[in-house]
Amino acid sequence: MDQNNKLFRSWMFVPGDRQKMIDKAMGAAVDAIMMDIEDGVAPEAKETSRKQIAESLKQLAPRLKADPSLRTPARYVRINAVGHERMHADLDSVITPGLEGLAVPKVDTPEQVKVVEKILDEREPKVGIPSGTVRLLVAIESPRGLYNAFAIASSSPRVMGLMFGTEDFSRELNLPLRREAEAVDLFYARSAIVTAAAAAHVQCVDGVWPNFQDAEGLKKFAAQSRRLGFSGMSLIHPAQIELVNAAFTPTPDELDYCRRVVQAFDDARKRGEGAIAFGGQLLDMPIVDRARQTLDLADYLGVK
Repeated sequence: MDQNNKLFRSWMFVPGDRQKMIDKAMGAAVDAIMMDIEDGVAPEAKETSRKQIAESLKQLAPRLKADPSLRTPARYVRINAVGHERMHADLDSVITPGLEGLAVPKVDTPEQVKVVEKILDEREPKVGIPSGTVRLLVAIESPRGLYNAFAIASSSPRVMGLMFGTEDFSRELNLPLRREAEAVDLFYARSAIVTAAAAAHVQCVDGVWPNFQDAEGLKKFAAQSRRLGFSGMSLIHPAQIELVNAAFTPTPDELDYCRRVVQAFDDARKRGEGAIAFGGQLLDMPIVDRARQTLDLADYLGVK
């Protein structure tokens, strides 16, 4: 599948100053990694992070070229905020072969996306990356960013998704420190971001579940994320990968039901019927289309 259309269910933050973690993450079962130079790295470790991330990508690039079947998670780098002097140093280092995308934090306006887009347009040809290759996962982390979410999501063909920055957004709203009841206090913001992403036809990644030891809390939160319409979720620890991937993967029961819905509808069409009753509900095209979408997702993920 073309990179522009790849679906990433799980996005793991990886501190850029921890080389062992980067090495381990490259072989993890997570769909995408965000090697971090921003909030997950102390100021005095920023330069170390840049160097280690850049070197890891440079070493990987020839291996990927020699063996196209070599599997790694999608390789993104979370840079420092647009407009911060550190951002330019980040981009000077990490725009290199092997890079697939940038996670751009704290975006409030489409103009901030354009700043990064321009730098990429200029630098990709210079370092041997095909023009337009590096994608952008844009983080919405403030009320202002939320109001501009659709404009941001549709501001550049490089934007492949929106990510909700849960913790920064909660700080701006002065919400309680402890998450409770599956973060119901963030329902509006999360749904608004999902809607903006859907309108722009890009992916939508929910924020992290911060307690990596709370597996039950993570399960409930991730299931809720999927019900709200998110296509994936960010995470902070390898122990969370399996649960997050499972939450965004159709279950055997779902697939069985979807197959029966499609079959019933197709049979009705052959009989010349339109909408039909099935399992206590009326089947019409939107419902059948959703069933087909679920089956297509399962095929893409290799789920039977």
